Formats: sequence, structure tokens, C-alpha cells
Amino acid sequence: MSNRKPYVREMTRTWWKDDPFYRLYMVREATVLPLILFTLFLTIGLGSLVKGPEAWQSWLAFMANPLVVAINIVALAGSLFHAHTFFGMMPQVMPIRIKGKLLDKKIIVLTQWAAVAVISLIVLIVV
Repeated sequence: MSNRKPYVREMTRTWWKDDPFYRLYMVREATVLPLILFTLFLTIGLGSLVKGPEAWQSWLAFMANPLVVAINIVALAGSLFHAHTFFGMMPQVMPIRIKGKLLDKKIIVLTQWAAVAVISLIVLIVV
């Protein structure tokens, strides 16, 4: 047996703060926290819808709370930030070729945002 000690690199809890790439990555991944709350709020709303008009009105009053509105705004901002970073990666992950030529990255990203706008408009019209 050897008496050598293995090299163990010291890792602090804030290792990701030193590199801008990892900082952005951690912020992007942290956007899930307000989205979890948003999903919970909607799930509770569905449950109150089933329980009856009084429960529904109570849930509507809860959703009008300024703290809940702020959480929903943060969730929307986080969702848009997440979409922005995802759409930016898309041309690198899945390059699209038309007639053997690579499609411009800007066109791919703008097409995705256009799809988001069209779907959002359809949802607004339907609801």
C-alpha cells in the first residue's frame, strides 16, 4: 500500500460566483423557484374551482395579494429569461439547413419568439 495522500481540490460553496458563465447559469436555473410557486398557486386555484364559488372567490382574493402578484411577475420575468437563453442556444444545438445552407441564427431565434407571440395572442383571444 502507498502512503500517498490523494489531491483533493478545495471547493467553496460560492465557486460559481467567480465565473460570469456559471453565474448566468445559476441565475437561469434559479428561475425555477418562482415558477414552482406559480404552479402551486394555479394548482390550488383548480382545486378551489372544484370546491365551489366561495372557494373560488377566496382564491381570487388570494391571487390579488400584492405579494402573490409580485411572485407572478418574477415568475414571468424568469420564464422569459429562461426562454431567451434557450432560444439563443437552439441554433448551436440544432442547426437547421435548407437546401444545404445553414439558416442564419437570428432567423431561428426570431422565429421562435414569433411563435411565442402568436401562441400568446391565440391564448389571449380564446380566454
